[in-house]
Parts: sequence; C-alpha cells; structure tokens
Amino acid sequence: MPDLDRFDAAILEAVQRNNRLTSEELGKLVNLSPTACQRRLKRLRAEGVIEADVAIVSPKAVGRSVTMIVLVSLERERADIVDRFKSAIRSTREVMIGFYVTGDADFILVVTAKGMEDYEQFTRRFFYENPDIKGFKTMVVMDRVKASFGFPIDADNPVFGRS
Repeated sequence: MPDLDRFDAAILEAVQRNNRLTSEELGKLVNLSPTACQRRLKRLRAEGVIEADVAIVSPKAVGRSVTMIVLVSLERERADIVDRFKSAIRSTREVMIGFYVTGDADFILVVTAKGMEDYEQFTRRFFYENPDIKGFKTMVVMDRVKASFGFPIDADNPVFGRS
C-alpha cells in the first residue's frame, strides 16, 4: 500500500475534478510548490494510485447514443472460464466498464452502442457465440445522470495517516 499523506489527499481531490490543472494552479490549491506537486503526481502515477488521466466524452457527440447495463451469468464459475471472460471484456471496445460481482449475476457490464441494431450485433458476437455464457439480462439506460470516475477522498481516513 502506498504511503500517502494529507497533501496527497488534496492533490487527488483536485485532479479528480480537473486533471488539466497546471502545477502552479495545483500548488495554490493544495499549499505546495509547483515542483512538489509535480514530484507527488509522478509518484502517485508510478505507484498506481492514479491509474489513468482520462477525458469523459459525450457518447452522443461520438455517435454512441445507446448505453446498456448488462448482467451476465456464466455457465460454470471455474477459474479458467472467469479468466477467459475477463480477458474478453478487456479486449472488447464496446464494453466500457466490467465488474466481476457476487449475487444473481457473475458480471455487470456497461456497454455502448450506436443504436439497438448495433447492440443486437454485439450480443450475437459477444454473448450468443460464447459457450461459457449461461445467460444475460440487458437494461437500457434512459438518461446518464452522472458520469465520473472520481472517488470520495477523505483526508481523515487512516490511509492518509502521515503528514
């Protein structure tokens, strides 16, 4: 586990809201020098605390106006089958988010499509042609209310213990 402090918490909070801040702007927000901010950001990225710097793109603007939440059940829950399906999720561009979960389904996927015909083609290719899939249930997203990868940062959490 990385060694984090309250300055790291402040930096993480700030870059989750806007990862395009200059070192000077970030330094003013977290009360550190720009150089210290750069050093800390580099360390946070190297240690995997910051996994990626991404832009949240409007699906409609890029012609992907349909989003589905899909619950997937595997035929059997063996390690090789689970690993194979995880690999398929990672390598399929229409799958935006994939979770291996407990409960009624084995996986929950967030899938994007140009339209319902495009999604039907995806289901044929991704689900029906996969003998490891027992079944899947699709819920069509009517409205994207929030899109974020930001996690709540609590500087009082013991993970940010040192100062």
